[in-house]
Amino acid sequence: MLLLLLLGFSSGLPLALTAGTLQAWLASERVDIVAIGWFALVGQPYTYKFLWAPVMDRYALPFLGRRRGWLLVTQVTLACAIVFMGTLSPADSAWLLGGSALAVAFLSASQDIVFDALRTDWLERGERGAGAAVSVLGYRLAMLVSGAGALILADQWLGWHATYWLIAGLMGVGMLATWLAVEPEPKGEAPKSLDAAAAKPLAEFFSRRGAVLMLLVVVFYKLGDAFAGNLTTTFLLRGPGFSLTEIGAINKGFGLAATIAGALAGGALMAKMRLFRALLVFGALQAFTNLGFMLLAANGKSYPLMVTVIGLENLCGGMGTAAYVALLMALCDRRFSATQYALLSALSAVGRVYVGPAAGYLVEGLGWELFFLFTFVIALPGLALLVWVRERIEALDAAPES
Repeated sequence: MLLLLLLGFSSGLPLALTAGTLQAWLASERVDIVAIGWFALVGQPYTYKFLWAPVMDRYALPFLGRRRGWLLVTQVTLACAIVFMGTLSPADSAWLLGGSALAVAFLSASQDIVFDALRTDWLERGERGAGAAVSVLGYRLAMLVSGAGALILADQWLGWHATYWLIAGLMGVGMLATWLAVEPEPKGEAPKSLDAAAAKPLAEFFSRRGAVLMLLVVVFYKLGDAFAGNLTTTFLLRGPGFSLTEIGAINKGFGLAATIAGALAGGALMAKMRLFRALLVFGALQAFTNLGFMLLAANGKSYPLMVTVIGLENLCGGMGTAAYVALLMALCDRRFSATQYALLSALSAVGRVYVGPAAGYLVEGLGWELFFLFTFVIALPGLALLVWVRERIEALDAAPES
């Protein structure tokens, strides 16, 4: 569990640097809102990582084992890419900044492929809730550092360039965890060819009854959260008019602390709740709390309201994430854990990545209040799909370990 915490930290560290923190950097440089929305597309590797996951399932590097070798390589190259990203400026090198952010996202997605496979291989059914919660804890602590910490450091002390360099150095936490980790015992026979590594995981998954419906649940379950979260930093800057330091302390700092509390609470509650019930209850809560941002948009700048809205939204979102990660692990056949988890988590990233441009246009056309109402409405189809596939999800709890 300690190693899951540290590896979760390493997994979460690069994400904010190409998402919320990069968005704040662009907003502080007065980049156009529609352009900021388009910058969300640098996260596309998270949606396509299943394309190169078979390579990581099939081939083992000549050191540290099948999972740990790939982990170390991705972590070292990530640190180098983040250092390079920190040498650039939105005003002078916008396209190069976008390209380097894309490279960081690619390497980060590659690290996630291996970490997710390692976690899936390690954990038995009874450990999934706790393992998901601990992983999310590490992931969110990293986002606290590269989100809230980065904003405050950039605003008050270091500036953007040195802040990115400091975050690159923190990738050493993941490298240490990778070195200390024990390579998991293989579950079944690993793929013997690249063709088998690519084809067999997909053939096995789509041979299941209701496979397409389960994929739709994966896509839509967090879609409302993806819309709401995509432009939250820009909303707080340009809507109510909070400062970078206030956003770093409350939205990124307190908000991520609430997410961590939610993930731990979700993991604890899942020990007593079945998977379907946890997904339904936590999913409904994370949808309703999006309406708080609509209230904040209507009310204007209010610190008590901001703290309440951000606290509740992140608490419920963390609970939903713990259940969601447990669902993804339950859906994987351990013979193909890297490829199948990569496919599922890539689909889960579709919302986070591709709603960016749409969110920018929606805000420009509807205004902030109606935009956040829309984020609630768009979450409802995911809950309806969840109810539709209830029997299949409940069957996952009863299925033998693969």
